[in-house]
Amino acid sequence: MVRSRLGVLAACGLFVGTQALVSCDPPVPAEGSPDLAMYTPRRLNPSLSWWGDNRKRLDAFLDAYGKGSPSYDASKKPIALFDWDNTIIKNDVGDIALFWMLKQNKILQPPDKNWRRTSFILNPDALSLLKACDALANPGEPLPTGKPEGSACADAILTVYLDNKGKTGLTAFSGYNHRRMEPTYAWAVQLQAGYSPAELSLFARDAIVEALAAKEGATQTIGSRQVNAYLRVYDQMKDLIESMTQNGFDVWVVTATSEPVVRAFASSVSLTSDRVIGVRMVLDASGKQTYNLQGCGDVPDGKNDGGGTFEGNEIMTYIDGKRCWVNKVIYGDASPTAINQRPEDKRHLFAAGDSTTDVTFVRDATVLKLIINRNKAELMCNAYGNYMNRYLVNPMFIEPRPQQTALYPCASTACLSPTGVAGPCLDEAQSPIPDQKDSAYPPM
Repeated sequence: MVRSRLGVLAACGLFVGTQALVSCDPPVPAEGSPDLAMYTPRRLNPSLSWWGDNRKRLDAFLDAYGKGSPSYDASKKPIALFDWDNTIIKNDVGDIALFWMLKQNKILQPPDKNWRRTSFILNPDALSLLKACDALANPGEPLPTGKPEGSACADAILTVYLDNKGKTGLTAFSGYNHRRMEPTYAWAVQLQAGYSPAELSLFARDAIVEALAAKEGATQTIGSRQVNAYLRVYDQMKDLIESMTQNGFDVWVVTATSEPVVRAFASSVSLTSDRVIGVRMVLDASGKQTYNLQGCGDVPDGKNDGGGTFEGNEIMTYIDGKRCWVNKVIYGDASPTAINQRPEDKRHLFAAGDSTTDVTFVRDATVLKLIINRNKAELMCNAYGNYMNRYLVNPMFIEPRPQQTALYPCASTACLSPTGVAGPCLDEAQSPIPDQKDSAYPPM
């Protein structure tokens, strides 16, 4: 007799009321299924350290929904979504790619030396700071940001990108939806204008090789600033992704980093580049990236004419924008309503993230949600609120952060509105989340 998926869940103890998952023996494949007759479910490597019972719960999830489950349907593979930076890897490959481009003099002077071309939401204070770059190159030519004469220009770009500040310390960007855009992340991709996605992937490979070879904790000097120089792939996350893939899951990455950059890194966790959804830019007639973001849902592709008009460039793979792009790419929804949540039986089963940018697609997961604890308040309120016991929290696998001693202010200021106003957090059932204690921290 073929057990239902609910039966598998009960047998594994996956979700029975509020009880935690426990591991169970691999389910027996259904009779008459020759493709499963010799199948042995892949379990997570027991030599790799996880917090608490997280490995057991993940193994039980693989058993309940993977190829070994009698209810598995190869024509409708269960979908698992992962953020990339600081979820699959330690540190941010978007940072590394930008630092490399600055060091290698790859960022091009904007048309008319008008930095507002790069982003229409740059404020005058930031534009004033970026004038440090004006005398260094003609429009369309590389800025010498890796040379001594370009140090002030490199510093200006890093101040806008890393600090979100202008010349006098005012905020660099304004006038955007805080649930759809992180303008500094977008700007890092907009500064790649003038290159094809293939060229950017080649740049990224060089930067990634260099960062993986650097020792843990290594820094580098860009302009006059010391910035991160190293990356690592988390062994546990690589093992989880490979286990999911072997168990028949359709695994995707959804990231707020440049898509060509992350595509160049995907093979490190045995994913093909077509399973990466990142920030996508409008291409010009020659196939080069422009400064304009591709649109999603009710936001059209951006148009940047250098004047005062503004259209598009209002959404990226950030918070609600991640949901929109998942719906557009994975589920084929190109309609204006792609920003909306899909019905529960038509969404991904699993999601993993580490930061505010991941909140919406993590909440949309219908069975299990893995959170890497970087003390990001909105995400951690949801994680520790633990709606329907679907969340797993794990300290960072490399250089984990110590316990946050203060409670997360979930009931008051941990969550942001679209206009950037801090307020209380609600769970998936729209119930208030009380303040939460940080409880997953080293040692593991």
